[in-house]
Amino acid sequence: MNTLTLVQPRLVPYLQEVGYERWSRAYSEGGRYNIMMNKILECINAILVKERELPITALAKEMRSLVQRWHYERWTEAEKCKTQLTPSAETLFSGQYQLLIWMRLDPASDTVYTVLDGDKNGVVDLQARTCSCRQFQLEQLPCVHAMIAIWHSKRDVYNFNSKYYNSSTWKVTYAGVVYPLPH
Repeated sequence: MNTLTLVQPRLVPYLQEVGYERWSRAYSEGGRYNIMMNKILECINAILVKERELPITALAKEMRSLVQRWHYERWTEAEKCKTQLTPSAETLFSGQYQLLIWMRLDPASDTVYTVLDGDKNGVVDLQARTCSCRQFQLEQLPCVHAMIAIWHSKRDVYNFNSKYYNSSTWKVTYAGVVYPLPH
């Protein structure tokens, strides 16, 4: 908001009146399905530039072929995975572990903690799976504040992520087959 105040000061009161939850993903109560969907459609649209000139049946065949190839590539990658979480989630976790040494923790209870990181301090509630930085809720994966609280409480960090980050869920997602169509 500070940057917005400098660039468009008249806009700030309007956005505050409307409410952060109406225009900011971080404060939105529900999932924002259209963000991911739009990116996927933009990607497909960019890949099928030449094919869009084809008759509709040929375009559909090309799209099915693209989805079949992507599905197989992701299935192959998922089957190779030997970690508990998907590779991208494991990378996030390992990067956050390095930040833990710089943080101070003030427990309020066995599930509520204040985490001081010198920048964006966080209030973590492990039972509700929330953090005041909102990353825990948005990503459904423990943020760095939550990770230090989980570590301090001697709980398993892997019990606090969404099941969609589990490699087993990833493997089941691509277990099916996108069959080729006969000529």
